[in-house]
Amino acid sequence: MSTKSNDQGRAYEYAWIQTLYKALVEYRKTRIVENSSLHANERAWGEIDIEMQDIFKVSADAAIDTVIELEPRLIEDDGDELTLEFQKDGKGAEGDVRDIVIKRDDIEWEIGLSIKHKHEDAKHSRLSHKLDFGNEWYNIPCSDTYWNAVTPIFDRLKAAKDNGDRWPDMPDKEETVYIPLLQAFMDEVNRAYAEDDKLPRKLLEYLIGIEDYYKIISQDNKHLTLIRTFNVHGDLNKPSKVKVSAITVPIVELPSEMVALKFKKDSDNTVEMYLNNGWQISFRLHNASKKVEPSLKFAIKFEGMPPTVKNYICEWHK
Repeated sequence: MSTKSNDQGRAYEYAWIQTLYKALVEYRKTRIVENSSLHANERAWGEIDIEMQDIFKVSADAAIDTVIELEPRLIEDDGDELTLEFQKDGKGAEGDVRDIVIKRDDIEWEIGLSIKHKHEDAKHSRLSHKLDFGNEWYNIPCSDTYWNAVTPIFDRLKAAKDNGDRWPDMPDKEETVYIPLLQAFMDEVNRAYAEDDKLPRKLLEYLIGIEDYYKIISQDNKHLTLIRTFNVHGDLNKPSKVKVSAITVPIVELPSEMVALKFKKDSDNTVEMYLNNGWQISFRLHNASKKVEPSLKFAIKFEGMPPTVKNYICEWHK
């Protein structure tokens, strides 16, 4: 991710925590927790121009009422304190992808928001000469067979980097890099699945996280804010003492079977995974720089989700 994209992402998170506070403090005692992530996001907010700040405010304002309707406990005034807290960046590596955690400690209740500006990709994971994707993604280390297949490819890329080569000028990269790397990737996933039939669930938990949350996506060009529900454990949408939400957020069932893993039709840099229970994922391999590097990045995207993953579209109003 570029520095500009990272700063805009942090600034959008800051817009959201401020919008939440402004809306909720009218109903109940609310506090934003001071930590290093808050300060970093506040600095990013200060770096963007006024026009972008206004866009982020409008984007968050468009969806705040829906979030409050989804979660009646947000505005339940029970005399306790509600806290809004940015997660530390390291939490993502532990499987918790929530950016903002909202808590009421007195009733041991919390929900989370994952805040995204523009993009809907699930992850931007890498393949490289030393990154063990199997161990990181689903806790099965990659086999010697995988490393024997990919090491010569990455050795070639390292030599090209040392030579100062540019990626757009590299010849035959489809046949010599993309296709063999993706074939080795697919072979390794199939090998691990034969070893552990829980791989589909583990892979989904790696991609969507281990905690329940609402994913918030700002679609600036469409003037829309999207709210997507990931309610795997049933932690979302709980009633308060006096209110049940008019919106029902169903439980999401994770996959238990991998049906197919193959190259996307007419593509040499993308493979598609088909899972049961309505899940379909694409893995597009690309170089993130114009310079040759001994690693390549995946753009991992959900092409299909079960109907229990609900999407709520909030139109902007200025």
